[in-house]
Amino acid sequence: MSARSFDRALQDFRRARQEAALRQLLNRFSGRSDQLLAYRDVSSKLNITDTVERGLQEIPLKAIVGSVGRAADFTRDFLPKRDSNAERWAQVKAAVLDMRGWPPIEVYQIGDVYFVKDGNHRVSVARQLGNKTITAYVTEIETRLTIEAGDDPETVISRANYIDFLEKSKLDISRPDSDLHLTFSAQYDDLLAQIEGYRQRLEAEGQSLSLPQAAERWYDEVYLPVLKIIRRQGILRDFQDRTEADMYVLLSERREELEEALGWEIKQQSAVPELVTSVSTSHTPFFSRLGDRLRSTLAAEHDEEPETGAWRMQRSIAATGDSLFNDILVSLQGTEADWRLLDNTLVVARREEAIVKGVHAVATRKELDCAETREMRAEFQHRCLAAGVEGQFAVEVGVEGKILLARAPWVDLITTNLTFATDEGPSGKLSPAVGRMIQRCPRPILVMAGQDQAQLNRGLLAYDGSPKADEALYVAAYLAGRWHISLTVVTVITRYTSAEMLDRARRYLIGNQLRNVDYILLEKPITEAIIKTAELKDSNLLIMGGFGYRPAQHLVLGSTVDDVLTRCRIPTLICR
Repeated sequence: MSARSFDRALQDFRRARQEAALRQLLNRFSGRSDQLLAYRDVSSKLNITDTVERGLQEIPLKAIVGSVGRAADFTRDFLPKRDSNAERWAQVKAAVLDMRGWPPIEVYQIGDVYFVKDGNHRVSVARQLGNKTITAYVTEIETRLTIEAGDDPETVISRANYIDFLEKSKLDISRPDSDLHLTFSAQYDDLLAQIEGYRQRLEAEGQSLSLPQAAERWYDEVYLPVLKIIRRQGILRDFQDRTEADMYVLLSERREELEEALGWEIKQQSAVPELVTSVSTSHTPFFSRLGDRLRSTLAAEHDEEPETGAWRMQRSIAATGDSLFNDILVSLQGTEADWRLLDNTLVVARREEAIVKGVHAVATRKELDCAETREMRAEFQHRCLAAGVEGQFAVEVGVEGKILLARAPWVDLITTNLTFATDEGPSGKLSPAVGRMIQRCPRPILVMAGQDQAQLNRGLLAYDGSPKADEALYVAAYLAGRWHISLTVVTVITRYTSAEMLDRARRYLIGNQLRNVDYILLEKPITEAIIKTAELKDSNLLIMGGFGYRPAQHLVLGSTVDDVLTRCRIPTLICR
């Protein structure tokens, strides 16, 4: 090797290094990848079926996209990235200048692209010289992975991870129409972990399944129901660069965060509508918006009155089964009134095959695991077990009413007595905390104040034709059909309510195949009419809409709900 050729080659190396540095800077601003693919990152995910020696070939230099051991030393165009490559690179280039040439390189072939096993500097010099091809000993790797010359490393790794996922789950065979492509590909391990966890749960129930068999069940029973909700909600219209599987994984992660924050287990199908709504209504970046919304939801009290009918719409989207109330929230402070409330809540839970989620509010962190709290947890679990109902108990520092409002979006029904943390009954007016919860709670509320044993089999619907009354009508129809309760509908004629409203309720109930219903039309005052009808029919469950006035008006005008709750001593289900 002549000194002149070597010096000239070193100058060429420096120019190549400068060009590499410039391209890296430009790509950093453009967001494009300039990385050379690392063979180990790809091969570790491959199910290699065979290797075939293809011998000596002329291969296109542009089809060389990766390296076996030097991926960090060169750009995607094989420009040198390290000054330490200077001597070796210059030696190779000088050999060309001295007309000595070089031996063939060695490559692995996957599909139509190549990874350099030996000869990275030769490839770099050949590219710098403007050559189109290079001589190589080719070993073909037979696998399902396809790589195109323009694929960036993230795309290739994602594709390799997906193939690895399919090899283990066999979902491409058992569910050939499935598409679980992810754009954040590291999450395939999370999907496999979910499938394995599901397999273990089935095994605990006496069902012995292989991983592919469990994957088939997981797809049908866990993934597909959530996917249907995502599609019905139309959320991907806002995130067209993401896949359905991306959204499933993201919602799964946020559900885990939610479970940690609430101290409860959350069914994916139950949480999805609220989580999806959080995504759709947030304006923060995609990966942070659910976490931010969750933290703010659990930390702050609802300042606005929820939209009427929103819960029913979410329930129809979720379609989690025949039951309307799958998760029931009850707050317990350890009073006798609270334990009576829990026992009556368990009556509802048995009928709905629901989970009861108890929450206990404490003033300080020291009380989170004190003796009194442990006793409450044990008593809660004992009563749930005796009733044959699954119960989950959480303890949280804060104000009881605010805690209930923050947790309400993640359940279907809240049960409460009229006053918080006391055995005392109402004194003729609702406490501000109770009134605020009724006004702002996004879920139906079942108020049971002082009843020793609720029967809940003779329903009375107070109907005035308002939007919230329509929600009550919907729930009343469900209870009459599901619980087989007798039902009476009372409409009180006022300045705003005509006899036509009673006919409207009749048409709705008949349309739902409910014909044995009594209909009563009365004159105001409203509260007296409702109480009179409840006494006449010996009703033990009143169903009605929530506050009819806006907050400021409510303070001045009062509300029928206030009067009924403080004067009518039967369980009252308030719908919105």
